[in-house]
Amino acid sequence: MLASRAARGAWRGLRGAAWARGARPGEGSALGALLPPALGCLAERWWLRPAALGLRLPAPAPRGHCSGAGKAEARGGRWGPASAASLYENPWTIPNMLSMTRIGLAPVLGYLIIEEDFNIALGVFALAGLTDLLDGFIARNWANQKSALGSALDPLADKILISILYVSLTYADLIPVPLTYMIISRDVMLIAAVFYVRYRTLPTPRTLSKYFNPCYATARLKPTFISKVNTAVQLILVAASLAAPVFNYADSIYLQILWCFTAFTTAASAYSYYHYGRKTVQVIKGR
Repeated sequence: MLASRAARGAWRGLRGAAWARGARPGEGSALGALLPPALGCLAERWWLRPAALGLRLPAPAPRGHCSGAGKAEARGGRWGPASAASLYENPWTIPNMLSMTRIGLAPVLGYLIIEEDFNIALGVFALAGLTDLLDGFIARNWANQKSALGSALDPLADKILISILYVSLTYADLIPVPLTYMIISRDVMLIAAVFYVRYRTLPTPRTLSKYFNPCYATARLKPTFISKVNTAVQLILVAASLAAPVFNYADSIYLQILWCFTAFTTAASAYSYYHYGRKTVQVIKGR
């Protein structure tokens, strides 16, 4: 009983000295060592001013959408012009998942074409085209679904899909070899340019974990108008070539005209990226 009264008396004295409403900063600083930081919430309830106890409560750590957001900044300070936390974003958006689905459908389509199962291949190609339409529609109409990763992943998925389709259709003698060579060469150069831009826009120190981290956004890619036209023309040619053996028009003159038009838009698209290269990349300095 005596010990209990003594404890209650000591508690009242401590609260009266340090937790009084309106205490000036610096008063009771000798008590700072008595209060652990975990009592911050309790201190707010009793109108405790941490400065009065000589304490500095830690600010809440920045939360990222990915594990590890802000950790590297805590270990080694800032990575570059913008903090690590300011460049982190959520990569798990619906458009990005649709783009990944399109990438996954590409080898399936290639296998179906090589096996000459063109009826099923047409259906799978229609599904891949639907994912392309949906990811663009969702990203344009819902701001929280737009991401810097998506600006690179969407065209990358198109290029992977188109490259596999053209190689497979060339193997099936439905598209001429020179046209496929032109398209593959352009896409390889563009993909290499994307990796180079990623390297150049990555703040130092550049590490592999940071380079391949999809949460860490450093640049947005803006395709040129002629490049969008070229992608559409290439996909139209793929659809027409897939349907040719099904509807028996593989030797049509209109299909050959489409080959020439596809070659023209491919060359024009490559030149547009060469001419407007810097304008197609928007470096993210921080948000």
